[in-house]
Amino acid sequence: MSVTSRLSVLTTPVSRRDALRVTAGLGVSFLVPAMDLRAADRRGSERPKSIITLWMQGGPSQLETWDPHPGGMHGGRFPAIDTTFPGVQVCSLFPRTAEQLHHMSVIRSLVSKEGDHERGTYFVQTGYRPDPTVVHPSLGAIIARSLPDKDVEIPQHVSLASGNGFVAPRGGYLGDQYDAFRVFDPGNNLQNLESAVDDDRQDRRLSNLDVVSRAFRRGRRVSVENTLHQHVVERALKMMSSEQLAAFKIDDEPEEVVERYGDSRFGRGCLVARRLVETGVRSIQVVLQGFDTHADNFGGHEIQAEQLDPAFASLIRDLAERDLLESTVVLCIGEFGRTPRINVADGRDHWPTGFSCVIGGGGIKSGVLIGETGEPDDQAEGRNIRPSDPIEVPDLYATILHAMGVDYEEELITPIGRPLTLTQGSPIDRLLQT
Repeated sequence: MSVTSRLSVLTTPVSRRDALRVTAGLGVSFLVPAMDLRAADRRGSERPKSIITLWMQGGPSQLETWDPHPGGMHGGRFPAIDTTFPGVQVCSLFPRTAEQLHHMSVIRSLVSKEGDHERGTYFVQTGYRPDPTVVHPSLGAIIARSLPDKDVEIPQHVSLASGNGFVAPRGGYLGDQYDAFRVFDPGNNLQNLESAVDDDRQDRRLSNLDVVSRAFRRGRRVSVENTLHQHVVERALKMMSSEQLAAFKIDDEPEEVVERYGDSRFGRGCLVARRLVETGVRSIQVVLQGFDTHADNFGGHEIQAEQLDPAFASLIRDLAERDLLESTVVLCIGEFGRTPRINVADGRDHWPTGFSCVIGGGGIKSGVLIGETGEPDDQAEGRNIRPSDPIEVPDLYATILHAMGVDYEEELITPIGRPLTLTQGSPIDRLLQT
């Protein structure tokens, strides 16, 4: 078994306070259902919230998206266009998103030290740099764990259109039950949800499983009802018969709506993400791959924008019109940006020094612009490389957690006994609604 597996199987971390109380009073193992109930108690009757993360895999160019600098040798070939966010321009590849940008805020000065795809993805998804001794949970896993909803019978942490294994967010030390449920082709039927046998045979199989389980727990200290295995079986059975599975399908959506999002895997993913939010799912990631434009950067971004622009704009519009935006954080981000210098292959290389994201909804203030990067020609020559007002990724995630009512400073005891806080950052006050 790998180190990663040993860190995450069969046990769930609890807060330091809960750990002390449980170990002093009962001396029992950490229980998944108890963990969920404690989180629900902390939330009380607050309005439920969700997050949709549009993950731009490969590292989108800030210059060809949300931080255009047209003109000059390295500014690129696309002009900038005005948006409904006063004083803010974006690349001309995004005219429809520009019409919805007044709902959002823009950060142009994210900084990271991770310029490798896998390490950068890990850092931006968890807020922690990779550490060989522990696997940290993704932001989505934290939210799914912290804001449970017993009425939701489908997974509360979902990744749509994810391809590469390291892209899908993981539960880390929170446990495998918080790994994202991966859907490779959103909008179409989910695989392996219908039983391969009739109901009678299915019932007999479940009865046999119960016999095996009772035999397994006989003479053991830990009750099998309190293990992750039993929890997963129960959740799977509930999901297989749930009417909420309809949220993954788009057959009943008007043709105009499907066309507006775009007939692409990413477009359908954004439409499914909206439907999942309406069902009560807490965290949804939608992946758009293909931003690693070391060659033909401009042609590559034209292709990507054909999918991103209509889907992103439609998602913001629909959430706003359905009164869901105030309870749903929307974040569009990748693992890093791309170099100001254009290489010999007409591409841009990896650039974690100053990149951009768009964020809004769910307690995040709209109409805030943070940071400024230097002119591409200056940066390409080694001048003004670091952006003004740099924002660290952990601070961004502390902001999101705080906006969603999650204690970003909560300290958990991992299954190996190590205390860790949910994030190392602090909230960015100017992004928070008062």
